[in-house]
Amino acid sequence: MKFLGVSLKMYFDHQRTLAWTGRIIEAVESAGQLGAVEVVLFPSFVSIPAVVDLVGRQHQTIRVGAQNVADHASGPFTGEVSAASLKQVGCHFVEIGHAERRRLFGENNAIASGKVAAALDQGMVPLLCVGEPGEVAMAAAGDYCIEQLEAILGSLAGDQLAGQRVDIAYEPVASIGASRPADEQHILAVCQQLSRWASRECPDTSVRVVYGGSAGPGLLSRLGVGVDGLFLGRFAHDPEAFAQVLAEASGQPKRSD
Repeated sequence: MKFLGVSLKMYFDHQRTLAWTGRIIEAVESAGQLGAVEVVLFPSFVSIPAVVDLVGRQHQTIRVGAQNVADHASGPFTGEVSAASLKQVGCHFVEIGHAERRRLFGENNAIASGKVAAALDQGMVPLLCVGEPGEVAMAAAGDYCIEQLEAILGSLAGDQLAGQRVDIAYEPVASIGASRPADEQHILAVCQQLSRWASRECPDTSVRVVYGGSAGPGLLSRLGVGVDGLFLGRFAHDPEAFAQVLAEASGQPKRSD
């Protein structure tokens, strides 16, 4: 099943988030049968319950995720949000390890590992972001990402990962917020390297490897079956652009009005 995630970061206020969500629901419903696509929306914390209400907890195609989670189950952690609370309000996914969290808030692999464990403990799917910090060759980029994965997932007990699902978002830092995504051959080579690592090192875990980093319309078609989906940012803040990517993910031509 293809993954199609959209993070709103902190671009939209609450009312705009709800209006945008309504447009995304319309796009999904008008697309018809999408059994091979899973859409995951990542609004800000304050909008999660309202977005869940709009989508419905049992929607066959759309899920809701959080952009962050605490690496502790509970306690004196002012301003943090626990995995249990996110689960209770209807989150199925949690984004972890994004480069902006690392750069702006000092998060590291150890913190990301704790967050993955917290999400898995509540039966949620971690969307684990990895990516090389600068422009390097494909093999070196893959090696860097694998070092991140080994540091984050390797510290977890085997029974924490067995039978679970972890999605990996490959996001080269130089492509985040850029005018265009990374080179397609680079993306494919690194994603395939990460998939091989996951098959070898996490054989009892269901893993999808998707691409993020200035991803937009047309990219998924060019990448073909080499990736398991896209993690979209600002290009999908336009519902029409999202509808175009959705059509690519489902293998259907975009419907005209």
